[in-house]
Amino acid sequence: MVIERVRQMSVDEFLDFAENSEDRYEYIDGELVQLTDGKLDHFRIIANVTVRFASLFADRDYLVLGSGMLVKAGDARLVAPDVSVVRGEPETESETRVLLNPILVVEVTSPSSIEHDRISKREYYSNVASIEAYLIVDQHRVFVELYTRSDTGWHIQYFSDLGDEVPLAALECSLPLREIYQRISFEEQPPAPAEDT
Repeated sequence: MVIERVRQMSVDEFLDFAENSEDRYEYIDGELVQLTDGKLDHFRIIANVTVRFASLFADRDYLVLGSGMLVKAGDARLVAPDVSVVRGEPETESETRVLLNPILVVEVTSPSSIEHDRISKREYYSNVASIEAYLIVDQHRVFVELYTRSDTGWHIQYFSDLGDEVPLAALECSLPLREIYQRISFEEQPPAPAEDT
C-alpha cells in the first residue's frame, strides 16, 4: 500500500472529495493522504479476519466493518483501518462514514505502509477513547502484533506461530493465526523484529 500525501483541505472538503472518489484516502492534519491498494494476499488476510469475526459475532452484539469506514482519531484526523469492530450500535459523525466508537481496529501491513501502521497509526488510534485493541497483521510472514489498552497504558504482545491464538479480551474471543493466514503461503520467513523488554 503506497501512501501519498496530496494537498491541504478542510474536513468537509475531504469528506466530499472521498465520497466521490474511487480511491481510498485518509485525512491527516489537513492533508489528503492516498492509500494505494495492496496485493492479493493483503485482501485475502483482510477477508480471513472479517469472515472469522463475522462468524464469531453472528449471535452477539458486535458489528464488523470494512475499510470503507473512516475512524475519527482527532479533530483533523480521519484514518481508514482495514477492519474495525464495534460493540453495540455504531456511532457516526453527522450521518457520514466517520466512525466514532470502534472497540478494535485491524491493519494488514504492506511494505510501504508498515512504518505508518506501527508508528503513526498506533499513535492516532491511541487517541480514540473507545479503542481497546489494535491488531497489526504482517502479510509477508506469520507475525501479528496486538496492542491492548489498560489502566496503566498500552501493552504489546507478539505472535509468530500458526498454532498461536491472539487473545482479544475486549471481544471475549481469540483469533487463531491459522485462520488469519488461511490460504497464504510464504516462500521464506524473514526474522521477526526484536521484542521490547
